[in-house]
Amino acid sequence: MLAAGPAAVLSVEDMDRLRAACRRTVIDPRRGLFGPESVVWRVNREAVALLGGGRALLLQVAHPLVAAAVAAHSRFRAEPLVRLRRTLDLMLTIVFADAAHAMAAVHEIEGVHARVNGVLDADVGPWRRGTPYDANDPTLLLWVHATLVDTAPLVYRRFVAPLSLEDRATYYEESKVGARLLGIPDALIPPTPRAFEDYVEAMIRDDVLTVGETARDLAASILRPPLPLPLGEPFRVARFFTVGLLPPALRERYGLTWTARQEWLLDALAACARRTLPLVPECLRLLPHARRSPPP
Repeated sequence: MLAAGPAAVLSVEDMDRLRAACRRTVIDPRRGLFGPESVVWRVNREAVALLGGGRALLLQVAHPLVAAAVAAHSRFRAEPLVRLRRTLDLMLTIVFADAAHAMAAVHEIEGVHARVNGVLDADVGPWRRGTPYDANDPTLLLWVHATLVDTAPLVYRRFVAPLSLEDRATYYEESKVGARLLGIPDALIPPTPRAFEDYVEAMIRDDVLTVGETARDLAASILRPPLPLPLGEPFRVARFFTVGLLPPALRERYGLTWTARQEWLLDALAACARRTLPLVPECLRLLPHARRSPPP
């Protein structure tokens, strides 16, 4: 987790990046990039959003180039929860921390990505052995970012409250700030919510996402993390939500079963959450990043 404390002094380059990403001429390093009135803040502050973490990861590693990068350049198989926690911490820092700490999180992500490159060691669907991958490839950055932008509102709508079409559009526009900060060119970012939905649907529908042996190995680590038995029990519950929230086409490609009874249970639990979450104290309901966020 990025250390709390006084905001760092941002470089001229960092300030230029922040102004370009936020489409604002003035950036205060001591203040957040978003505020309590933003839809990104409202959606991402909910602790229940963590239920979507496994879904986003499985969507990411369904892309053979992402799966190869994760498998070859991390300890994901042995410590999947460490990577998930770190990824969520950095992304939530961008949303909730002051501008200086948000920029520090971006630099940390870039530092990791700079070391991640290689080639596929086997054919996977349309991808040939020897195909190069690079974590700074804008198309891969876009897909990884898209899995998070697609997942968070989905979880919010199912477990917290409905989102109007206007709120969903606003959430997507606000999410572009993070995309730009992570180096995704504007020309590659789908311009509208409908274009974004079309992009995600096309990625899932087409054979770009081909679940090969590497993705299945990584999925096993996500769904059944290597933990002592008493600690592993909560993740049996998490597995239920991860599988249930996946698009049906991806469940099929991963070879995961899902029954009508399980779908009924997921709907019932979601309805229960929507009724009870308003009664939960904020100290339990909201993520720590949101509770300690700076003034907007």
